[in-house]
Amino acid sequence: MTEQLPLQRFAQWVAQKPDTVWLRQPRERVWHALTWREVDDQARRLATAMHALGCEPGDRVALFSKNCAEWFVADLAIMLAGLVSVPLYPTQSADGIDYVLRHAACKAIFLGKLDGQDKLDSAIPAEVKRIAMPYPTLPAQYHWDELLREHAPLVVAHEQQPEEILSILYTSGTTGQPKGVMLSARAMMFAAQGAVGEQQIGEDDQYFSYLPLSHAAERFLVEFESLCAGATVSFAESLETFADDLRQVRPTVFFAVPRLWTRFQQGVLEKLPAAKLDRLLGIPLVGGLVARKIRRGLGLDRARILVSGAAPIPRALLEWYQRIGLVICEGYGMTENFAYGTFNRPGQVHLGTVGRPMPGLELRIDDSGEVLFRSRALMTGYYLDPEKTAETLRDGWLHTGDKGEIDAGGYLTITGRLKDIFKTSKGKYIAPAPIEGELAKSTWIEQVCLIGSGMDQPLALVELAPSAREAAREQVAGDLLGVLGALNERLLPHERISSLLVVRDAWTIDNGCMTPTMKIRRNVLEARFADAVAALDVRQPLHWQ
Repeated sequence: MTEQLPLQRFAQWVAQKPDTVWLRQPRERVWHALTWREVDDQARRLATAMHALGCEPGDRVALFSKNCAEWFVADLAIMLAGLVSVPLYPTQSADGIDYVLRHAACKAIFLGKLDGQDKLDSAIPAEVKRIAMPYPTLPAQYHWDELLREHAPLVVAHEQQPEEILSILYTSGTTGQPKGVMLSARAMMFAAQGAVGEQQIGEDDQYFSYLPLSHAAERFLVEFESLCAGATVSFAESLETFADDLRQVRPTVFFAVPRLWTRFQQGVLEKLPAAKLDRLLGIPLVGGLVARKIRRGLGLDRARILVSGAAPIPRALLEWYQRIGLVICEGYGMTENFAYGTFNRPGQVHLGTVGRPMPGLELRIDDSGEVLFRSRALMTGYYLDPEKTAETLRDGWLHTGDKGEIDAGGYLTITGRLKDIFKTSKGKYIAPAPIEGELAKSTWIEQVCLIGSGMDQPLALVELAPSAREAAREQVAGDLLGVLGALNERLLPHERISSLLVVRDAWTIDNGCMTPTMKIRRNVLEARFADAVAALDVRQPLHWQ
């Protein structure tokens, strides 16, 4: 495939198949389709409108909305006008929104589907021009449909250059302020074209978009891959309609984060308890029919590429999905390389690893055990932060901050995060990620965080799964103690977990315990539960908050 830039690829589809549907958006349970020609017309009108509002090439424009067809249209309009997109997480805090908009000096912002609008309104600086998408959203001076009516399509589109900054993606950050990852037009398309070619994605494929488009993985795997392949993208209307929308779309390519794969599993087990499901799956013919019914019920019966990323997924969960005929391909990447890293290809999945390098990507492990990447998908740097850029990009290599190992087959295993490793009072270092992964195999556990800096032995904070909250405490306690005992037998003496603390409240984005990309904020959890941990009798293996 010859290398193209995003607007070149888009123009190709507009010319080749103008009346073919690219985007499908449900509104009030009715699907509305946008063809390549219609997307082009709307994007060009919005580009003209942004120029009329005083936006000049190189200016930054924010995108603040849940996923919808208009998100794609606005992103293309920003490109056509020669501007730089700055996506915001729909779940971002008011302080975070204010920081990003000021740091990037955004001239305008597209506002779309959002929750908790009252608390977000004051977060947008007064000087930022607001453009409302055609949904109930924050107050705005300009409105989508009016701008489309009032402005003619842009005749001469901006001519993209390979190294120009296309987008600034602010990392959600587990600590400190988010950093603005600058990605070039070439970097973003290099990643997408490499993935489409490797996975043999074509015009007949169907995507389902629902994870935040502000996250590099969804932008890469859905928006840019579909742009490269000419494939159709359908969107979820709301959280309430998600399951029904997914069943209607029946995508051929589907991406979810581990927490959602866990939720899908829990939904199945609520209807069909694990013991009964295991028994049925073990019966010839019957097992196949049951598995097929589950896949159809999830809306994944046509899926040929299933992807998990953004956080580690328990091996036991991957094995459970394989039993019902769904092979999940775990991958690993970062915002800093537009999520273009390693991947378990369909038919070549090695459980417990995050796969082999994608085409055109070099991978190595340095003397400290850190995972390093080099490819044309790497960021240009962090916006207005040369010091952090110099720390992360060295001699052309991206220093990920993750520790890993490469096996004889070239498959990468992530063994922990360099900054997460802590030292106990005995002077022993512990990498929490592998131990957390073993505990998370329990279907009673939603999330787990291992702590132990300065303690004699590590301790695990546990958030229960919804099903565990409804089950008898004695049953859950017995199972958790069984898991803990079996795990401690396999751990080194200094790694053995003294106690489990089952916490009362869920860890959420709103209470600051998780990032917008669903990663736990370890430092926040340690501080939040410091008093409770200090008061524990660690001779008791299980505590309930």
